[in-house]
Amino acid sequence: MIRAVKATGLPVVDVLGIVPGNWLPEVHVADGRIAALVAQHLLQRGFRHFGFFGIPEESWSTWRRDGFREALGEFGAELRVLEVPRDSLFRSPGTRRQDLLGQWLRELPRPAGVMVASDQFGPPLLEACLRVGISVPDELAVVGVDNDETLCEVCNPPLSSVDAGHRLLGYRAAELLDSLMAGQAPPPGKIYVEPVGLLTRLSSDVLATEDRQVALALRLIREHACEGWSAAEIIERVPVSRSVLQRRFRKETGRTLQEEVLNVRMKRARQLLAESDLTLAQITERAGFKYQEYFGAAFKARFDTTPAEWRRQAMLLRTSELRQRAASATPA
Repeated sequence: MIRAVKATGLPVVDVLGIVPGNWLPEVHVADGRIAALVAQHLLQRGFRHFGFFGIPEESWSTWRRDGFREALGEFGAELRVLEVPRDSLFRSPGTRRQDLLGQWLRELPRPAGVMVASDQFGPPLLEACLRVGISVPDELAVVGVDNDETLCEVCNPPLSSVDAGHRLLGYRAAELLDSLMAGQAPPPGKIYVEPVGLLTRLSSDVLATEDRQVALALRLIREHACEGWSAAEIIERVPVSRSVLQRRFRKETGRTLQEEVLNVRMKRARQLLAESDLTLAQITERAGFKYQEYFGAAFKARFDTTPAEWRRQAMLLRTSELRQRAASATPA
């Protein structure tokens, strides 16, 4: 295909980069920066064991694997890699694929953070975790790439992912193609587009800890704090004494259980304020607070602003960011 396209003599821009040495002007996402974002995200959550799941002999997967290994290597962390050919991954019988993934997952030391080369690898990996009884994200945190929102949200649990910047890549490629069509010389090297950022969803929203009781408490808080469970109700369900759990929890997280319950509720409240049209009364209930007055007072004490004002500022900031991104992506 490359030979046929070049033979036309027409201006061409390569946005995939999967055929090395083709000498076409190229615009590409910065795979090394993408991998570094994932490594930073998992390291900040306390993970010290890591895995990478991708495809062999496909350049973009290889670049992300190598970038992940390089970023982790600065901290002396070991990376365990599983690479499965595309045909075997998506066309082989499901049980065979799951057996392969399950064996690899069982051999990973845990808790571990895993980067998948693309969001499309998230569902089979998460399904394999479920089959072999590995809890996500408590025992295994998973982060993808591309931020395919539909795919990420239907994963169980929803998949954290890096927005690689493909939309901006399209603008940059169009801009370059326009300049080539106008007779300008191509740039001397590749044009790289920086990733937009990492969107944290439930698959990696966790603090890594080898203390099973603390991990259980964190999972119960994450799953039930917004249902109204109190710290006392969490403690009742962890098989260790209240004083021991409180002490170990503070040692691992730097917070009390009550503080963590409030953190989870406030995080949910801010998400609903920024992303929904729900009333304050509805947000109060969905974030796990019994009384709107208490929610408002606690919110103001923590963020020095009211929920209504925070919502207004969040909407203004989001509008401003969208405008800035559109302006930066618009070809000159």
